[in-house]
Amino acid sequence: MRTIININKDWLLFKEEVPLDKAFDGAGIRLDLPYTWNGEDGQDGKDDYFRGVCTFAHRFHAPASEKGGKVYLEFKGVNSSCRVYVNGELVTIHHGGYSTFRADITPFIGGEMKLVVYVDNGKNERVYPQKADFTFYGGIYRDVNLITVGEYHFDLDNFGASGIAVTPSVKGENHIVRVDANANGGEIIVTIFDSEGKTVAFGNAGKELIVENAVLWDGVENPYLYTARAELICGGEVCDCLQTRFGFRTFSVDPERGFFLNGRSYPLNGVCRHQDRPKIGNALTTQMHEEDISIIREMGANALRLAHYQQDDYIYDLCDKAGIVVWAEIPYISRHMPQGNENAESQLRELILQLYNHPCIMFWGISNEITMTFGNRRDMLAEHIKLCDMAHAIDPSRLTTLACIGGCGVRNKVANITDAAAWNLYFGWYTPWLKLNDIWLYFARKFNPKRSIAYSEYGAEGMPNLHSAHPKRGDNSEEYQAIYHEYMLRCFSRHPRLWGTFVWNMFDFAADARDQGGDAGMNHKGLVTFDRKVRKDAFYVYKAYWSEEKFVCIAGKRYVNRAEKVSKVKVYTNCKEVRLYCNGKELHPSKVIDGHIFTYKIELAEENVLVAESGDCRDECVIRKVDKFDPSYKLRARSDMRSWQEKRQRNEDKKITIL
Repeated sequence: MRTIININKDWLLFKEEVPLDKAFDGAGIRLDLPYTWNGEDGQDGKDDYFRGVCTFAHRFHAPASEKGGKVYLEFKGVNSSCRVYVNGELVTIHHGGYSTFRADITPFIGGEMKLVVYVDNGKNERVYPQKADFTFYGGIYRDVNLITVGEYHFDLDNFGASGIAVTPSVKGENHIVRVDANANGGEIIVTIFDSEGKTVAFGNAGKELIVENAVLWDGVENPYLYTARAELICGGEVCDCLQTRFGFRTFSVDPERGFFLNGRSYPLNGVCRHQDRPKIGNALTTQMHEEDISIIREMGANALRLAHYQQDDYIYDLCDKAGIVVWAEIPYISRHMPQGNENAESQLRELILQLYNHPCIMFWGISNEITMTFGNRRDMLAEHIKLCDMAHAIDPSRLTTLACIGGCGVRNKVANITDAAAWNLYFGWYTPWLKLNDIWLYFARKFNPKRSIAYSEYGAEGMPNLHSAHPKRGDNSEEYQAIYHEYMLRCFSRHPRLWGTFVWNMFDFAADARDQGGDAGMNHKGLVTFDRKVRKDAFYVYKAYWSEEKFVCIAGKRYVNRAEKVSKVKVYTNCKEVRLYCNGKELHPSKVIDGHIFTYKIELAEENVLVAESGDCRDECVIRKVDKFDPSYKLRARSDMRSWQEKRQRNEDKKITIL
């Protein structure tokens, strides 16, 4: 039977490429995995974080294995390329920083083992990504395991896949599941269990099994999961066993009616997510993943675009359980590299094979803003067709999509290859006039009415420490960010044909080349701060519209010192009514929008105690009247309002390289 042994503890790191015979000299930094060497310099805004080769070294004792068995070394994530040596012998090379890969190290097993991994996040025209608005953290930032199996076992050499592939289908009243598995001998028996552990189907691998009266995986309302167990039987005994969760569901997109789940309209109210945190970069713990999903569900989102790369296996497990519809994608992003075609294909193949069993995933994303950089158009189009065909060949059950840059027209050939398409649009932030969102959607429908489209990104920077009584585009204030998102929610309600909308971003994240909002190295479009400690006002705008958990929230709590005589105060809520009191006196709203946004005009006293109530829900804060505007609320440092694409293009024109 197989065993899995984690070997994250006690590694040596050298921040350079050292010879194999020097990797255990003791001069390195002793640490535990997961780890990235860019946890600080990749977030400080100096645009000079280290991109190159570092050396990781680890000693371990050879694990016990059965006669004729095998031992595999498994890496869950190493960014971006690596060479792996065991006892001085090269055992594998891997290109792509976000997927699982393995190496058979059986021939080298015996006594004390020496493992050396050269990790490289440097420039490489053959490996994606190389140009993007986020930090390319280098390191071994996910788990490393040893896997032992007997002589007969499930396949461990299929691009990091688990070894079994579960394909559920709904055909009328019938619910059918087929479990495919490869093994090097024996008979494969499959058992299907319901969520309570009761056996509901039994048979051989590769055969269609019927699950009677099956319960559907029905989004956040009822994310019902079954379990498929595959046992490899050799000589009457179980010699290997794998199991995975799965769910029955149907889904589709319609160019006029949007997204459908299990035959009913199901608007995808989504967000995007990057996988990093302060100081530790992408080396996240399971608790951090859990916190992210908890916050996303608290806000009421039911969809998640995991941008712009394959993320930790555990995040997909959490989405399965939470009922969150997922768009999973590869980092084929920003600039087409003809020498990188093989790598884009490899990363897509790994993405699909490794995540195939997750019911939450309904879209495979094949590229992001790839028309940003001109050149190699013919090769770029051919690669998109190849990737789309590959996705359908490996997994005919799911839809393909891509995220287009705003300047990519709806009739552009690259935007009409996948099953559905989406656009990253920032009208009202990088460009003036929020109304352009409505205009763009009108013309998108007019010029390509049969195309199913979505908003894959939209957002505005918001700093919780910056405030204004008269917020405007570019001031980075918390108030403007909230106004922006108020408008976008109302805009989307006017255009129900969209199959999904995905806020950019759920959380602030690191982009070392950025200098905006007075906090260099960060993208502050998140609805929640980088450390997950502050939910910005815009977070509560979405919670008011999307969540069923009753609440009231007084916006502008951090805008304490106010110089205006009459101040505007908003309350966000999903309750039917709300009462706002100022110093004990009930106020009446001057404006109510959609029953979610209550606006009040308050003649300020020296101190104003505000209390909002609705049933058992309550919120309160204090604001003060001051003589002059508080200068700490205004951005004083230099802030570059241009989009990162504009800045990079200008620097490229000057022959300046930005990492």
